[in-house]
Amino acid sequence: MKITRKNFLKTITTGIAGSALLGNYPLSAKTFTGERKLKFGIASYSFREFSLDDTIAMTDRLDIKYLGLKSMHMPLESSTGQIKEMASRVREAGIDLYGAGVIYMNNEKEVNNAFRYAQAAGLRVIIGVPNHELLPLVNEKVKEFDIKVAIHNHGPGDDKYSSPDDVYSLIKDLDRRIGLCLDIGHTFRIGQDPVVMLKKYRERLYDVHFKDVDKASAEGENIECGRGVMDLPPVLAALMEVNYEGVVALEYEKNGNDPLPGAAESIGYANGILDSLTT
Repeated sequence: MKITRKNFLKTITTGIAGSALLGNYPLSAKTFTGERKLKFGIASYSFREFSLDDTIAMTDRLDIKYLGLKSMHMPLESSTGQIKEMASRVREAGIDLYGAGVIYMNNEKEVNNAFRYAQAAGLRVIIGVPNHELLPLVNEKVKEFDIKVAIHNHGPGDDKYSSPDDVYSLIKDLDRRIGLCLDIGHTFRIGQDPVVMLKKYRERLYDVHFKDVDKASAEGENIECGRGVMDLPPVLAALMEVNYEGVVALEYEKNGNDPLPGAAESIGYANGILDSLTT
């Protein structure tokens, strides 16, 4: 079945999600699990104006079971004991704290700390941006700790990893535990097709940041999924086609002070896509 964005403009579950905001009920009936073969999560930058406890509560309200924490929610400078305590709070809520980031690594000390932090939190993936000259050290660390590093592309204006191609060109000969966090919005804004990139780098794809943007240009800004100019159904279809086993993490950057309605709408839209893809 061929699925396009146009087919879905009438199927967004905004009304259901919006009404759920008025009560103490989950904001989505399903998550990206089970027969649909995709795991949907949240990048906690979506809730950057809120505390860790608020982030846990909102993730639970969305009925999402996978969370990647940003440093404002689990600070990088925290002690090992503090990190373990914060990670435990997430898992006690029934949420899988699978990764953290984006974590910048500008020197050797920051690389060492990133792996200390990830080990203390029990993470499977560091979503990171290491300086190019530090990649040999990162390569040593993934072997020592057996923790994956997914390097994040940041699109127009990024002089380190603008596109997924930039990432792969630098890591292709390194340990296979170093791969990509493919941000589909930044990829689209730089003029590349996220579907092509997802398929091209399927063997080294360890995280995906899922979003929509309002313009097909460097000036494009984040918007509720399904309201922008990106064709998102083929993105999820491609992830299913390549049997992607990582997390599809919604990164909702709009309305930092009130993100829950837009995040719920985005998840509802994505759930509708997956339901149709598996019908």
